[in-house]
Amino acid sequence: MYRLPLVLLTAALLLSGCTVAAYDALSTDSIAKPRFGDNDPVDFGQRHPHLHDVHGIDVSKWNGEIDWQAARKSGVAFAFIKATEGKDRVDSSFERNWRGAAAAGLPHAPYHFYYFCSTADEQADWFIRNVPKSAVRLPPVLDAEWNHASPTCKLRPPPARVRASLQRFMDRIEAHYGKRPIIYTTVDFHRDNLVGHFDDYHFWVRSTAAHPEDIYASRTWAFWQYTATGVVPGVNGNTDINVFAGTQKNWQAWVASVTD
Repeated sequence: MYRLPLVLLTAALLLSGCTVAAYDALSTDSIAKPRFGDNDPVDFGQRHPHLHDVHGIDVSKWNGEIDWQAARKSGVAFAFIKATEGKDRVDSSFERNWRGAAAAGLPHAPYHFYYFCSTADEQADWFIRNVPKSAVRLPPVLDAEWNHASPTCKLRPPPARVRASLQRFMDRIEAHYGKRPIIYTTVDFHRDNLVGHFDDYHFWVRSTAAHPEDIYASRTWAFWQYTATGVVPGVNGNTDINVFAGTQKNWQAWVASVTD
């Protein structure tokens, strides 16, 4: 099973001067200029995301047709691409997006939006059925959040049941693809269900109003989604932008470790 990259990333960041507890704390010039535009920028103070070397996007059908070559030339270093939702939905742009990202030479990973009105096995079966191994260069992502806008499922299971379901899904995905999934989550879902759990997984956290260190208690993160209103060449309209926790050198080492 896929275990080593978590150790490799932590070790690489330790060697670069970061701690295990906060490997997102980079020693970088505090006057770094924004890599991309933003239609509704937030003042993150001196810990702003532009201190980080490696930026990427996450996309779905709502982003329309993407010019992946233009996105890469602009500085996009990776992409998380929506693949599936629940037990019966496939993002209509998934295949086009992952093939486009691959053709542009961008490291990419598919993500699954978890739906609490379906079982973990139903959703794992659906993801495996619709996501070929060739679409999984970086580890696949489990998107775990409360779906406030769902017209069909308002279910919020108790925390222990939530964690058991997520673990079952991730175990199935890891067994099939040979890569330990990344967990994407939001502030409220993390607070309700994940604090103190899944410490042996990489986390991708949403934090668009403050630095993750301020709102994710004791959580070491690998990716930070810092805006939903970013402006990226090749992508129409607003888009999510993310940063990787480590340096460019850390990134290259980690990508090499997870794509072998």
